[in-house]
Amino acid sequence: MADIQGSYDNLFLAVPNALAAMLDAGDAGGSVAVFVDGEPVVDVWGGYADAARTVPWERDTLVNVWSVTKTMTALCALVLIDRGALDPDAPVARYWPEFAAAGKEKVLVRHLLSHTAGLPDWDGSVEDLYDWPGATARLAARTPRWEPGTAAGYHSLTQGFLVGEVVRRVTGRSVGQFLAEEVTGPLGADFHIGLPAEHDHRVAPAIPPTGQDEDYASSAPGNPAGSEAGNGMRVRDGNSLAWRRAQIPAASGYGNARSVALVQSVLACGGEVNGVRLLSRAGCERAREEQFDGDDRVLGMPTRWGLGYGLFGSACGWGGWGGSLVMIEPDRRLVVAYVTHQMREPAEDTRGMEIVTAAYEGLQGLPS
Repeated sequence: MADIQGSYDNLFLAVPNALAAMLDAGDAGGSVAVFVDGEPVVDVWGGYADAARTVPWERDTLVNVWSVTKTMTALCALVLIDRGALDPDAPVARYWPEFAAAGKEKVLVRHLLSHTAGLPDWDGSVEDLYDWPGATARLAARTPRWEPGTAAGYHSLTQGFLVGEVVRRVTGRSVGQFLAEEVTGPLGADFHIGLPAEHDHRVAPAIPPTGQDEDYASSAPGNPAGSEAGNGMRVRDGNSLAWRRAQIPAASGYGNARSVALVQSVLACGGEVNGVRLLSRAGCERAREEQFDGDDRVLGMPTRWGLGYGLFGSACGWGGWGGSLVMIEPDRRLVVAYVTHQMREPAEDTRGMEIVTAAYEGLQGLPS
């Protein structure tokens, strides 16, 4: 069995065993954290941080978690909503006047958070993603693909710019700066949107699925005709220094399982973790207020969206391209985070849910 580092409560032995099984099955490396009441009951890692398997995965190894980043951006918006600085029922144009162009006067802030704004496409190049003013100007000029609020279509790259620009207009700070100063800094969480060069040595680059190379690209089966939403991003793009430095708040966050679980414990624990209160209890509940339930036009499958989070029964959370995932269960004050750089083909990738299932096994042994 693969060597697993870190610590865990014996009730949750199934979790490190699940990670070991994934490494034994061929994965290069990964980390898992399970937090209950804001404290780690599992904090483990194993394998290697490079494709050649010469660099051991360390306690502080970082990885691009792709769309798990959306949960961080959503949390920033929820903090602003809770403070009364941002109104989810307000038109986006109240904060970002240029956004009203092309028939978007009635797009609401909550539409951005729930993927119902009708703006799932990215019509620029990968390089254009690194230009914040240019990217947001492109989106402000676009016409919605459907009447906002009437349908959902996964805004795979665009959501971060849309929500992020609203955050910037309200606070004068980028999402990465706001996250660092108002969320991860106070919590002591090692998560970054816009990774400083000083952390490059800790990054485990993404490894494409077996049989694929760095030109391997993301895809979604239900993309609208002519849309680049959900596809066109290559592994080599995500492994570039330009990607690390850029703030792409839907997809370019760097962290490990511990940092993801710590931050999202804010939602699991009624807004307060380790004496740091970021949200009221009502502010936490907003994340699970259903905004949409039906077939997603881009993902081509049924989805339920809250305010910035996917809804799964009483839980909320989201996963990222390549396998990383976070699941939050406020009713049990539980967060499960799995982070990996080893990609698998999406149709064959059940690793995140295997970790969640293993965590729930341990949860049964705890007092309710």
